[in-house]
Amino acid sequence: MLKVKNILTGAHFLNGDVACAEAALVVGCRFFAGYPITPATEIAETLSERMPQLGGIYIQMEDEIASIAAVIGASYSGLKAMTATSGPGFSLMQENIGLAAMTEAPCVIVDVMRAGPSTGQPTMPGQQDVMQAKWGSHGDYGIIALTPSSVQEMFDLTIEAFNLSETYRVPTLLMADEIVGHMWEKVVIPPMDEVKIVNRKKPSVPAEEYKPFLPDKDLVPPMACFGEGYHFHATGLTHNESGYPRTSSIEDQTKLVNRLCEKIQKNADKIVRVQEVMLDDADVAVVAYGIVARAALSAIKKAREKGIKAGLLRLITLWPFPEEHVAKVSKHVRGIVVPEMNCGQLVREVERAARETPVAFLSKLGEEPHTPMEILEAIGRVA
Repeated sequence: MLKVKNILTGAHFLNGDVACAEAALVVGCRFFAGYPITPATEIAETLSERMPQLGGIYIQMEDEIASIAAVIGASYSGLKAMTATSGPGFSLMQENIGLAAMTEAPCVIVDVMRAGPSTGQPTMPGQQDVMQAKWGSHGDYGIIALTPSSVQEMFDLTIEAFNLSETYRVPTLLMADEIVGHMWEKVVIPPMDEVKIVNRKKPSVPAEEYKPFLPDKDLVPPMACFGEGYHFHATGLTHNESGYPRTSSIEDQTKLVNRLCEKIQKNADKIVRVQEVMLDDADVAVVAYGIVARAALSAIKKAREKGIKAGLLRLITLWPFPEEHVAKVSKHVRGIVVPEMNCGQLVREVERAARETPVAFLSKLGEEPHTPMEILEAIGRVA
């Protein structure tokens, strides 16, 4: 029985990390394992106090490797589970993120991005982990990654991340940048009966007939958890629908890995979210995400004041990449501007989806994100 006592509701003034923690509690997360790291530590700090108040479990692990391993175990024990980290810790988690993808363990990983590589700038923003989010662990698998641009979205998208994770039995990533994690804004937390909460599908067959990796038509298998009376085997090895490995079976490898990818790809139209602003008549489009999208919104408004028809495609879902939305926009504009706080990551996906439409990249590294005037200048060059 989900305990709802001490759940916050109404309007609050929160920073992004605290909003994320409160959202996790609202959606039913009752297990957190993590290790302190700037700029994500406030998530762990908040949950260390709040999780026990709702009958949940908080554990500070010895490192990030152990943290994600504990989260996978908690998920298989029937709990909604999460961890939070930043760049160096995200790197340490990659092998077990692959294990979560292979065993189809629903869980949420929050990466509050900072500038890197290595230790980088712990207190400064960055968007340098977005390709790692897709390709960080070895092998092929589908993944879902969302990116907020406000503190309210830090709350809303944490809930959505859990719901998507439970729906598709996949580790789901919330890729915030340091500014969104640390800035303070008004957050409205709705009453519990107004919050959409999704729980994983459960088996409908008798225990003796249950195959843990036999998918339904949506390519997602129902999930029995430890202690529910089902006997099954879960492994990171290539396995058949009964969960048992046959390491020499090419057929099992092909069938399993294709399904791990296709359960996300073929449901992309249900997963992908974008925001379109003034794109109907735009000659120039800006494609941005996270904190940079806020500066981009201001830039396109300033461009309109100067007589330049500019619009914004804000990416809320990073993975699966919204290539159909980018392709549609590219057919009606002369050029696209992509500002990112990295040396060029998601811009490559934009270039691929845009095909012949010119794409201008605006890179910025270090302490400050792009200003509206910097993006406006790039719009002017493309226009």
